[in-house]
Amino acid sequence: MARVTVTDVAKAAGVHPSTVSRALKPETRSLLTEEVATRVLAVAAQLGYHRNTFAAGLRTRRSEMVGVVLPDMTNPVFQPILRGIEEALDAEGLVAIVANAGTDPDRQRSVIQRLLARQVDGLILATAARRETSIDLCLAENVPVVLVNRNETTHRACSVITDDAAGMGLAVTHLRELGHTCIGHLGGPQTASTGAGRLKGFTDAMTQAGLDPTSTVAATAFTREAGEPAATRLLNASPDLSAVVAANDLLALGLYDVLRTRRLRCPDDISVVGHNDMPLVDMIAPPLTTIRIRHREMGLQAARLMLDLMRKTSEGVVDIVLRPELIVRASTAAR
Repeated sequence: MARVTVTDVAKAAGVHPSTVSRALKPETRSLLTEEVATRVLAVAAQLGYHRNTFAAGLRTRRSEMVGVVLPDMTNPVFQPILRGIEEALDAEGLVAIVANAGTDPDRQRSVIQRLLARQVDGLILATAARRETSIDLCLAENVPVVLVNRNETTHRACSVITDDAAGMGLAVTHLRELGHTCIGHLGGPQTASTGAGRLKGFTDAMTQAGLDPTSTVAATAFTREAGEPAATRLLNASPDLSAVVAANDLLALGLYDVLRTRRLRCPDDISVVGHNDMPLVDMIAPPLTTIRIRHREMGLQAARLMLDLMRKTSEGVVDIVLRPELIVRASTAAR
């Protein structure tokens, strides 16, 4: 069968082809009356019309695709972030192209280069290190870039992050109110802004509370597997700890593994606070007290920043910082 064209849809709907084009694009649909837009869309669906985005891209020099680069697609934290990104982009007729780039900087740059070669209209990066070099690639290609859940020290790109200092302050205050004075920190990799920011937030909060902030160990990755050896080093170095604040929930799970191996009870022997409130941490034993981050909102805001950059309605670098929330469950108890 011959491919259905815009002209075919226009003829069947009794409108001009330009009206069909406006109706099919979410960003221009509001220029038409609701009755006309609804009629055109119904006719297009009935005829089986599919917009040729490749041909449109040749005319407009836009692919209508935004690359989203993740460090670990299996990490449950990124699922709601991605959902928020997709919701905001879909409302404007754009699609997210998701790439799992891992944590190796060379691989991350390679993935970004391949996305740029496919002429994505922008890049949302959840992989940024504190001294990020991949942004150079985007700036050289004049491609909009937004950082999500991470930022970098030079502030060359817009970002959406959570207030890590406030989150650590909530965790330390909670444990201090329960009577804990010997509190350790199971940190994340210090190359990431989240790892460095949460360590600084912890030490600042401990100092402000008049407590010793030196019981800290940084894991090599934000994973359960990396959390286990780091937790072992932390407990060996500070055997008197009565509580530990982890830089994310997966690291807290690695600590749980070590506690079970050592026949230590949580929270009777050691209270544990996580960070992120990832899905299902309320189902583990004991349910994890943690710092909740609004990940879906983070994704929505990142995509909206991207849309503003693409429309050139945003000037300068915009940093959005979301407030965290303490969620108390059964992994913390009075000392």
